Amino acid sequence: MTHVAAVAVGFLLDLLLGDPRGLPHPVRGMGALIAALERRLRPAFPATPGGARAAGALLVALVAGVCTAVAAALLWLCGQAGAWLAFAVESVLCYQMLALKSLRVESMKVHAALTADDLAAARGAVGEIVGRDTARLDAAGVTRAAVETVAENTTDGVVAPLLFMGLFGAPGAVLYKAVNTMDSMLGYQNERYLHFGRAAARLDDALNFIPARLAGVLMCAGAWLVRLDARGAWRMFWRDRRNHPSPNAAHTEAACAGALGVRLGGGSFYGGRLVEKPTIGEATRAIKADDIVRANRLLYATSALALLVSLALGALVAWAWRAAS
Repeated sequence: MTHVAAVAVGFLLDLLLGDPRGLPHPVRGMGALIAALERRLRPAFPATPGGARAAGALLVALVAGVCTAVAAALLWLCGQAGAWLAFAVESVLCYQMLALKSLRVESMKVHAALTADDLAAARGAVGEIVGRDTARLDAAGVTRAAVETVAENTTDGVVAPLLFMGLFGAPGAVLYKAVNTMDSMLGYQNERYLHFGRAAARLDDALNFIPARLAGVLMCAGAWLVRLDARGAWRMFWRDRRNHPSPNAAHTEAACAGALGVRLGGGSFYGGRLVEKPTIGEATRAIKADDIVRANRLLYATSALALLVSLALGALVAWAWRAAS
């Protein structure tokens, strides 16, 4: 049961500390490893679509294997020194795989700039957390981008890591985060990464398949907890959860749009090119800056429910191990 307690402690540490800037973080190490392997593997394979796919698949196997093995070995070595040391290190690892507080902090910077009527600062703040072009966004566009990233990242920043922690402990969360980081760096539909990043994108889609859908359901329940429109959340979740090029991204966006009564999605500019996407939700009213605050309330409620699911899964796994032995 120690890994279950480590999940709970890690969650509390994230609530309290977030991601202090300037301190070492495993995800930055993952990013450096991915970039280094890309530089070495691309020239080692033929400059063909098949060669790029093979190089990308090898990169995925190496990064996922190395990161997971390092986490497992670290916990094993700490366990040899003492159970309390292993527990402390696993708690810290769990904490570092979560992004609950940092997601709120960064999105609320956008809210602060919007409420101060500083559109330039709002564009700059939202540009730190989204991949789209922000220079031409108006206040509504900035707000929509911030709400969308809070909703979408509820899955890969909180719910999915918690599920992997509950089932497999900190090494499971590290594996998930390594794959998710590879997807964020390599999973682009452009000339450079269309083939090289395919394995990372597909594995990320596979690992997020269940967490994304569970996150959508939990967000609908969370809407009721924080007194948003739970009925609207359920309706939009079932209606619009497939309205996205990604098979996983729209589940929480649809639930969030329904809970807030706003329309998300639609076209956005990426690298100077307009990318048309389906809309999500109904515009029962105009989106406004305070919807960022409401989205964060929904994020926290959903995360609390996901923590309960994670702890229950962890307890079930612990019981199964004891029964098997």
